[in-house]
Amino acid sequence: MKILKFPIVRICLWFILGIITTYYYPMSVKCAFSALGISVCVFSYFLVQSYRKFEQRKAFSVSLYLLFFVIGITTTIIHNDTFEENHYTNNLKNFESNHSIQVTIIEKLKNTSNNDRYIAQITQIDNKTSSGKILLNLKKNPITKDFVIGTRLKIEEQLVRNFKPNNPDQFNYGKYLETKGIYAQVFAETSQLKVSTIIDKSIWYYTENFRRKIILNLEKSGFKKEELAVISALILGQQQDISPEVLRDYQYAGAVHILSVSGLHVGFILMFVTFILKPLPKNNYGNFFRLVVILSSLWLFALIAGLAPSVVRSAAMFSFVAIGIFLNRKTNVFHTMLVSLFLILLVAPLFLFDIGFQLSYIALFFILWLQPMLKILWKPKSELVAYFWDIITVSFAAQIGAMPLSIYYFHQFPGLFFVTNLVLIPCLMVIMAIGVLLMILAYFDFVPVLLSKTVALSITFTNTYINWIASIETFVIKNIPLNFWLLIASYLVIFSCIIWFKKPNFTKIILALGSILIFQILFVTTNWQSEIKKELIVFNARKSTIIGKRIGKKIMLYTNNGLTENGFEKKMIQTYATANFCGISNCKPITNTLYFNKNKILIIDKSNIYKKTMNADIIILRESPKINLERLLSSIKPKIIIADASNYKSYVTNWKQTCAKEKIPFHSTYEKGFYKL
Repeated sequence: MKILKFPIVRICLWFILGIITTYYYPMSVKCAFSALGISVCVFSYFLVQSYRKFEQRKAFSVSLYLLFFVIGITTTIIHNDTFEENHYTNNLKNFESNHSIQVTIIEKLKNTSNNDRYIAQITQIDNKTSSGKILLNLKKNPITKDFVIGTRLKIEEQLVRNFKPNNPDQFNYGKYLETKGIYAQVFAETSQLKVSTIIDKSIWYYTENFRRKIILNLEKSGFKKEELAVISALILGQQQDISPEVLRDYQYAGAVHILSVSGLHVGFILMFVTFILKPLPKNNYGNFFRLVVILSSLWLFALIAGLAPSVVRSAAMFSFVAIGIFLNRKTNVFHTMLVSLFLILLVAPLFLFDIGFQLSYIALFFILWLQPMLKILWKPKSELVAYFWDIITVSFAAQIGAMPLSIYYFHQFPGLFFVTNLVLIPCLMVIMAIGVLLMILAYFDFVPVLLSKTVALSITFTNTYINWIASIETFVIKNIPLNFWLLIASYLVIFSCIIWFKKPNFTKIILALGSILIFQILFVTTNWQSEIKKELIVFNARKSTIIGKRIGKKIMLYTNNGLTENGFEKKMIQTYATANFCGISNCKPITNTLYFNKNKILIIDKSNIYKKTMNADIIILRESPKINLERLLSSIKPKIIIADASNYKSYVTNWKQTCAKEKIPFHSTYEKGFYKL
């Protein structure tokens, strides 16, 4: 691969490695900046030496990579808010009781069934200056309207640290929030709020007002709720109002990327603005004015779309393309991609851990690298056929690149993605072309009927088509297991096979076959480890008891409530099963006794019926049994007491105190999450 010979590639790789190192192994500010000082000195020394002696060039290269590795470390630390002295995480008392917390709303998130959610910036705690972002969860109130960006609130509540996963292999939402700079949450009711009349009018306030005005005017013109939700996502980057059903359809059809503003959308904005500015003279002044307008348009669009990682990537990359055109230079697309990646991570290093950002860049890389190879396989004579052939090759290139990463995160693959894109991309061009113009006119409260009807019909047709594709569930492959090492091996296979396909020779075919062999060895090893594993898990299921006994690749479930098809409990168990390369074999009612790995397990429920003489190793308490635990422990000496989430919290607190007194380990799934034996 010629791309690996570019110095920018190796610099980026070492810079990214520095970010990853700091993310998983944090270090102090003092250590990081000491390392930066040393690496700058070492680099400077070898830079001077490389001019004097040619043989020092290798040492210079090593010192350069070391420098960018350390820059990656220091960049991550600089952008970590918790190193600020007045950050709320630096005072443990903030998490121990209720406080008077003053915040400013900075972003509106998608609501849950119970809460309206916002990202808020803390300004004061107990009238003392404080800083840091939190996730604000407000209990839904039909009377209260959504707060506008910039609203100041005073809340009497306690800060709660982000929750850790309560069940095995569950998505770590707390860790995800930390990548956004959010380390705590507040749960409150509107009655606990004091709303200030003062509004902080930042740039986010004005962009939110811009979006709100457009949406209100489109609502008045007769746009249906579903149509408005889709056009808001496509052009304004706002997905909050998209219904779960529509989102599911787009996921199953392999078109969910369309709902996130990305390269396709930003590229269209570039084409649209370039077309409008075509009459300008092609002299230095005209070209400079054209460049300023294009760059302003791209970043204004990115700002209106909320500066999501995918749109920032696209805006940055197309900005370099526009600058290259202005300078009348042929830009290497890989250079452009890597420079945009480096600059974005320099400003926001934790974007690296955003799933959308990762998928966006890997898909872009494969479009630039693989699509030209696929395109030359067939050269249609008809321009119309060639257009659709381009769509197919771009779709396949992007999907081949993103497939392993997508399966790793979501464990499913939409088999009809190319059929979706054949119709969707032309429709999207119409929606974007007319939609952008419609949005601008809607801001001035002028919504032409012809434009609005065309956009509405296009969205209705798109949604209907997507729904039809999604309904063919035979082609949606679900619950595909893929762990981290198989992910790496998958990319090794893909890269080696494409390199061999591009210029076949004996060495390359050996590398391709070797990578396939590595994948097979890893797959067989993973399967073998799954076959021999045995474990018993008490899951943390709200108001119910679920116990899983896993023997090899089969999971026997014990529950009295059953599992609804799309319920939380079924998804929770399926997540665990998929991650561990196994499946649910059977579901049985819970009995009073279980046996696992020579351990006797006594299960006591609200009926309080159990064998008083049984000498149990483990006791599981469920459904709030009214027992005298102290008396029970005097007759039975278990190794541990487990209380699941079907118990009243007051009961669990009392049991915990009793166990502490009797010096017997106690595990509450409320506090510690699932229990694994």
